Amino acid sequence: MIDRISKDDKVMPDFVMLSDPDHAVIDRYGLFNEDSSRRRPFPHPATYVIDKEGVVRYRFVEVDYKVRPTNEDILEVLKGL
Repeated sequence: MIDRISKDDKVMPDFVMLSDPDHAVIDRYGLFNEDSSRRRPFPHPATYVIDKEGVVRYRFVEVDYKVRPTNEDILEVLKGL
């Protein structure tokens, strides 16, 4: 996946990307979308801010993948940590 992300500009991301092929984390957070009209299930889009102690400080989950929190919303949460 990293290769696909950096394919055009040849710049590797400067953050860690995680993979959840068995959807253990997706299941734990209740994000698995089992909509039968799709070819295969996939997670609902979600954004979490988790502090250094592992406490969820911000959670945004939306069924419509087009609706996302703004960068400003997330930055405000991060500033408050």
